[in-house]
Amino acid sequence: MPRRTAQHPSEYARQQPSESPAPSSNATEIEQPEELYTDEIEGELEEEGFEEELEEDHGDHGESILDGGNVPGDASSIGLEDLKEIGALASWTVSTAKPGCGVEQLRDEDTNLYWQSDGPQPHTISIHFAKRVFVSKMRLYLDHDLDESYTPTKISIASGTGYHDLQEVMIMNLEQPKGWINVDLVGVGPGLILGSDLLKTYLIEVKIHANHQNGKDTHIRGLQIFSNEYETQADTDLAFTASSMLAELEIR
Repeated sequence: MPRRTAQHPSEYARQQPSESPAPSSNATEIEQPEELYTDEIEGELEEEGFEEELEEDHGDHGESILDGGNVPGDASSIGLEDLKEIGALASWTVSTAKPGCGVEQLRDEDTNLYWQSDGPQPHTISIHFAKRVFVSKMRLYLDHDLDESYTPTKISIASGTGYHDLQEVMIMNLEQPKGWINVDLVGVGPGLILGSDLLKTYLIEVKIHANHQNGKDTHIRGLQIFSNEYETQADTDLAFTASSMLAELEIR
C-alpha cells in the first residue's frame, strides 16, 4: 500500500480551489426561452453586456411560456408595443355564459373579472370581423391558482371566412398556467397570402376542450387579438366593391 505524507492544514487549504457557497434550497431556477439563444449574433455585443440584456428581457413581463413547442412562427420577435389590439373591430360571442360573467368581463382589462361558461364542453369563443384582418398574435390570461378546475388544459384555435370553412390552426396543451400567455399566429393556417406570413381571417374560434381535474365549466380572464398596425386590414379588401369581383378574389 502506498504511503501518504501528512500535510499541514494551511498548506492543504492553499491547494484547494475556492468554492462559492451553495444556493439555498428555496431558490427559483429560471430557464431562458430557447429563442433568446441564437448563433446569429456575431459578437456585436460583448459577452457580459449580452447576458445583462437577456436578464432584463426575461424580467420585463410575467408571461407564461407554453411547453412542447405549441407556439409556432417567429412573431415572438415582435413586441406588443409594435402591434395594435384589434378586438374592438370584431363581434364577440361565447357558446354559454354564467350571468355577469360574459363577453364584457372577458374583454375587460381587469383580470379579476372573467368569462365563465355555463354548459357542456367544448366551450367556444367566436371572434368575427366584418372585414378581413391580418392577425399576428393572440394572448389569453389564465390563473390556475385562482380557478383550479375551471382552468383550461386543452385549447384549439381555428380560422376561416365563416363557420362553414373553419380550419384548426393550433392546439395548446397547458399545465397550471398563470398570467398572460402569448400565442403567435405567424406562419399558421390556410389564410396566408403571398408576401406575408400573417394569418388573414374573418373569423377566429377559440375552443376549450378540457379543464384541469376534469372540470366542466371554464374561466378565461382576458383575451386579446393583435395585428401589425399598418396591416390591420388586407389591402385587397379595398380593391373591389362588386360582389362578382369579390368572388374572384381568392385562389381556390
